[in-house]
Amino acid sequence: MPQDQAPGHDHVARARALQPTILAEATATEANRQVSAALMAKVHEARLLRMLVPRSVGGDEVDLMTFVEAVEEVAKADASTAWTVGQGGGCAFGSGFLATEIAREVFGAPNAVLASGPNAPGAKAVAVEGGYIVSGNWRFASGSRNAQWIGAHCTVYEVDGTQRPVPAGKVAQITAIFPKTKAVMKDVWRVMGLNGTGSDDYSVHELFVPEAYTFTRDFAGDRREHGPLYKFSNFNIFGFAFAGIAVGLARTMMNDFRDLAGVKKTGPAMSSVGANAAVQQQFGFNEAKLRSARAYLYSTLNEAWEKVSRTGECTLEDRITLRMMSAFVIQTGKDVVDFVYHAAGSNAIFDDQPFERRFRDINVVTQQGQAHLVNFENAGQMLLGQGARFR
Repeated sequence: MPQDQAPGHDHVARARALQPTILAEATATEANRQVSAALMAKVHEARLLRMLVPRSVGGDEVDLMTFVEAVEEVAKADASTAWTVGQGGGCAFGSGFLATEIAREVFGAPNAVLASGPNAPGAKAVAVEGGYIVSGNWRFASGSRNAQWIGAHCTVYEVDGTQRPVPAGKVAQITAIFPKTKAVMKDVWRVMGLNGTGSDDYSVHELFVPEAYTFTRDFAGDRREHGPLYKFSNFNIFGFAFAGIAVGLARTMMNDFRDLAGVKKTGPAMSSVGANAAVQQQFGFNEAKLRSARAYLYSTLNEAWEKVSRTGECTLEDRITLRMMSAFVIQTGKDVVDFVYHAAGSNAIFDDQPFERRFRDINVVTQQGQAHLVNFENAGQMLLGQGARFR
């Protein structure tokens, strides 16, 4: 924990202490397609959704390693709850780009949650006096069922219908923040994994949002907080959380398989699965993969944190390196889970066993942009001196 962090905010220990409660509610979390209000109250009490909120507005502004490790600890119990915490943190990261009084209004309540989805085709913010007229349909608002505020990423248009340009031929975009009561929420979250995240769709039509409630992600001109945390990109912040979920989920799968392998009998001799030489070899190999991926995750985060703390800048090369790391860790977590799922045999297909839901969850985690193979292409372009091209 950094020396200047507020005392008593040991988020990792608090997340670990919540594991039994989170695990006990995991089946209900999936069935109800959301984290319960009672569990969310405990998450808030542990300040797990305050980790990326600036200290200047009552948050804890932790370092990246603390944030990711706390998410990892939650994921060991339930990936949906961890996803809700990680996404809530990624959305709260935007508080560092809002004026102090607005950030306090949005994030000041003890149970404050801002939810938002990714950029949406056709979403627009028409610039008018004092703000923007926002219209659009968005998807994947993880945690929105427990949120009070919604964020919407929009392309900026002038009143005459032309897109507002920015340098390098790009188009101006903003994130507009408004009360959830202003949005039409659509109950669509019926999916194969991460069911408990309640990642519903939402829409608004010609909603006026004052300019003070908008900002441009990762734009230095809108950055109000200047600690190292807010120099990282929002895309990478989400990626770090997803990588923490992948290693936490994979760790529990390995631990549960180890327990199963000692008691499950198989083959004509009815010997334990753990006595099988092929299983032993693969278990050792995957243990090494998981430990390596986790070490890569935290060593890369630590190096990046120290560099940005020293230089005050997260460069394009840094961002690509961090994307490469997140994608690798997530994909490696999936590989480990795949091994366990198949090695557990028929035990893995029953929903009263500890494998089936986690297998589905990790396969949803890998569908996020932070896990896509294009992140390795971007890294290869940079490393081979071909120029990096990424959004």
